[in-house]
Amino acid sequence: MLHFVRRLPVESLRLVVFDLDGTLIDSRQDLCNSVNATLQSFGLRELSDDVIASFIGDGAAMLIRRALAEPGELPAQPEEAFFDEAFAYFLAYYRAHKLDFTTVYPGVVESLEALKTLPDGRSRSMAVLTNKPVGPARAICEGLGLARYFFRIYGGDSFPTKKPDPLGLAALMAEAEVTPGETLMIGDSDVDIRTARNAGAWVVGCSFGLAPDTLEAAEPDAVVDHASEWGSALMRAEVRS
Repeated sequence: MLHFVRRLPVESLRLVVFDLDGTLIDSRQDLCNSVNATLQSFGLRELSDDVIASFIGDGAAMLIRRALAEPGELPAQPEEAFFDEAFAYFLAYYRAHKLDFTTVYPGVVESLEALKTLPDGRSRSMAVLTNKPVGPARAICEGLGLARYFFRIYGGDSFPTKKPDPLGLAALMAEAEVTPGETLMIGDSDVDIRTARNAGAWVVGCSFGLAPDTLEAAEPDAVVDHASEWGSALMRAEVRS
């Protein structure tokens, strides 16, 4: 179901920027498995998938920092040295297992097809901005057949700062030669909502993702319960205009 807070200016949205995990792809199991493999490798207690999923959204480094802090059983090593070793293990493991269970959410491909064209027939630019490292992000998009829809795929290590800092979104707007008012961000967490707000862009939240409990307080312009509703949201907004 669609939930509108503000009418989207459909006819002028020339750039749509997507989050990746929890928005385009369901990567929960591979991320959880990779975190637990890391914890197990260093003799730490494994965590439930729900706990790990609650750590996702602020980048891989923060994911591992939160996971390492949770068990409360860290070995007696210098904190940063231990983190560096664990983080390197996680990245290597995740690179090898990033597509074991990860899938594209139902309705995503159909919506991307619908969104690539403006109501007047002009092409619309689309991109990915994720806090996941850019290497795995691009490899996943390639592996799942999504890369062809995007003129850029940027990750958490593509810029000096991560979302919700607006630097990455601002860079995409500059490359697409659009204004904030012509830009829509679509994501599943308050991190994405705050990124859009910090950049002055429009934003749609996805309640089917990894962090739906963070959306209401963040106040997106609209919320969708299924990826198939992205195109419908824009069409319905157009009818309302």
